[in-house]
Amino acid sequence: MGFDDSVLICDEIDPILNKILEDNGLKISYEPEITPEQIIEKISNFNIVIVRSRTTITKEMIDKADNCKIIARVGVGLDNVDQVAAKAKNIRVINAVEGAMNAVAELVLGLMLSLARQTARGDRAIRNGQWLKKELKGTELRGKYLGIIGLGNIGKRLGRLARALNMNIIGYDVIPIDEEFSKEVGLMKADLNTLLQSSDYVSIHVPLLDSTHHLLDAQKMSTMKNTAKIINTSRGGVVDEDALYDALKNGKLGGAALDVFEKEPAIGTKLAELDNVILTPHIGAQTKEAQSLAANVIGEKIIQILRGVI
Repeated sequence: MGFDDSVLICDEIDPILNKILEDNGLKISYEPEITPEQIIEKISNFNIVIVRSRTTITKEMIDKADNCKIIARVGVGLDNVDQVAAKAKNIRVINAVEGAMNAVAELVLGLMLSLARQTARGDRAIRNGQWLKKELKGTELRGKYLGIIGLGNIGKRLGRLARALNMNIIGYDVIPIDEEFSKEVGLMKADLNTLLQSSDYVSIHVPLLDSTHHLLDAQKMSTMKNTAKIINTSRGGVVDEDALYDALKNGKLGGAALDVFEKEPAIGTKLAELDNVILTPHIGAQTKEAQSLAANVIGEKIIQILRGVI
């Protein structure tokens, strides 16, 4: 059974998505460079709108989307879609939480290893003609305490990877944590304050909501070990970057690695002045495998929704 719905793809997305949709009879308009003004002008012509990270679907766009059934984000977060406006117009909003799970968890692991061994600093030094062998005495991850804030798909995957390195896992979430997973990795459940006080590394995996904005602020950071390190691959606003800068500069924290920022692109951030910080340009899901998987997941979800299965 084929469908004759029309689809607007607003960002550059793995070609597997086009194939899945076209194989099911959907008509694709692939416009990865489309502007917001053009979306407002054209959106009423489409039944399905698909975005990744570049495009934000605003209330103004949704108000014009008179024939839209589905807005899909080929990624995890939905902060670039006005979900309230979509719900008011009875438009289904979906994402691909499964797609980035492994890619983000592996990035966190790599960032922790780099913080532990100061590899980024060593690389910069050699490029600047310095040989910092004596200064760069690192630590091992084995036996350290990793606090994971948010035990969804990514948090769980990170827990499994870290456990394989014989790290001790502490977990906090506002929703009940899966008991089987807890037993599998030997998870120690804790409230947020206990997690922060006890952890050598803290990795954040929560959405950006009013309740999570500046979840790690100056007060929370002040309770952490002065050797502790923060890794944020969720959303920039979850960490107060000014407070983080002060804590790192004044020796109140041991280090940080950020893949997300309060304002992106984060060109000119003062965090770049510090040697104990690693900064990456929001590449958590930027792997070939993750992009293909996310596109596949979204394609299959759209077809299942149109069939009335989900």
